[in-house]
Amino acid sequence: MTLSLRVAIVGAGPAGIYAGNILHRQVTEAGGDVAIDLFESLPAPYGLIRYGVAPDHPRIKGIVTSLHEMLDAGTIRLIGNVEVGRDLTVDELRARYDAVIFATGALRDAPLDIPGIDLPGSYGAADFVAWYDGHPDVPRDWPLEAEQVAVIGNGNVALDIARMLAKHPKDLVSTDVPANVVAGLEASPVTDVHVFGRRGPIHVKFTPIELRELGEVPDVDVIVYDDDFERAAGDPHAEQLHASNNQVKVMSRTLNGWRASTSSATDRTASRRLHLHFLHTPVEVLGGDRVEGVRFERTRPVGDGSVEGTGEFVDVPVQAVYRAVGYASSPVPGVPFDERRAVIPNEGGRVTDASGAPIPGVYATGWIKRGPVGLIGHTKGDALETITNLVTDAAAGALPAPQVDAGPDGAEVFELLDARGIRFTTWAGWLELDAHERGLGEAWEPTDAAYAGVARERVKVVPRDEQVEISRAGALVGS
Repeated sequence: MTLSLRVAIVGAGPAGIYAGNILHRQVTEAGGDVAIDLFESLPAPYGLIRYGVAPDHPRIKGIVTSLHEMLDAGTIRLIGNVEVGRDLTVDELRARYDAVIFATGALRDAPLDIPGIDLPGSYGAADFVAWYDGHPDVPRDWPLEAEQVAVIGNGNVALDIARMLAKHPKDLVSTDVPANVVAGLEASPVTDVHVFGRRGPIHVKFTPIELRELGEVPDVDVIVYDDDFERAAGDPHAEQLHASNNQVKVMSRTLNGWRASTSSATDRTASRRLHLHFLHTPVEVLGGDRVEGVRFERTRPVGDGSVEGTGEFVDVPVQAVYRAVGYASSPVPGVPFDERRAVIPNEGGRVTDASGAPIPGVYATGWIKRGPVGLIGHTKGDALETITNLVTDAAAGALPAPQVDAGPDGAEVFELLDARGIRFTTWAGWLELDAHERGLGEAWEPTDAAYAGVARERVKVVPRDEQVEISRAGALVGS
């Protein structure tokens, strides 16, 4: 049977774009044809890459080049500034497409349930990342008032937050960091950023390059503590991990290099310090009207990769706390959701109902499918599984037929959005916004001598309305 499909993908981050690209390739290589509409709640594409990766990580942001090529090929139609569940319901999508794939990612913080976590001065990683990446739906200002800051977590996001807090704005301005973020960081009085992990130095969840980059931040000293390494010594699980994992060996060398340099106070001349603490688990955020410190229980390895409390407590004075203990996905109205695991329940990407039976024509991929684990590259394999199952179902005649005619060139969905006053954006509109941001970068001139000689590739536009205006004014909407 020759396939002829119309498919909607919800979420224009890497997971959704990879899914669309794989779907087009599988169907066309089998001699069929497929029309793919990629719905995105934001006016611009790329999801996590645009709004979840620190601006001083151009290597990771370079993934945009391949994503751009996939969307620019014309085989996937971007429809931005449309929130599924509000502007269009899931039932309305299912009535118009043979299949709907959800790739909405994980946008909120996983909870850290300890006393005092809701005090003023306590923040979630997701909100801070959204601020410094210029997400249009967060406030323009951020309260950077603390001299001493705690970051709770031992993954790459914790390092990103710590680095962004400690880094001087003049070392960020060459990136696409928004102007309001530069202004906020310029006013920050921070001197010390403390990163706390509950396990030992061998069990950190950083990647080697993220850890190494921490030591390359100008005018920031990295400090580690002998006591943490001594408490972690003799852990058989750590020794086995070190012997069998080259990435762990690289990170161990980096950490031990800092350990050696930390022993000499004369080597510490920077105006800011970034402290890495291990074998600390938070038990309470301290303070009356706002954050004044964090109480930690010291932990020890038990030999299987986990830790246990020692009954020894230490209070660390700080004026702000950032929790970076993981992300969680949010439910989409009209789609089953596992609240405990914070994912759409599925089997191989086939979304399942309360009884565990697959819902015909509904699929999931990316973090909304498997949880917020793995790097960006893992989403390719994840999308391949989902799309292979979708194509298998289509070939078996298991997909429900659309009830609403797409109209000439698939224009019916645009007419529906227009009738509802939804100011959607398109790929042509993104190209206009992209060119506009690059133009802002080219035209940027430093107003401070500290930025002399700095060139900017782009300056990110932050307000949603401004993004939409630029996108729609310069492009034929519906193209």
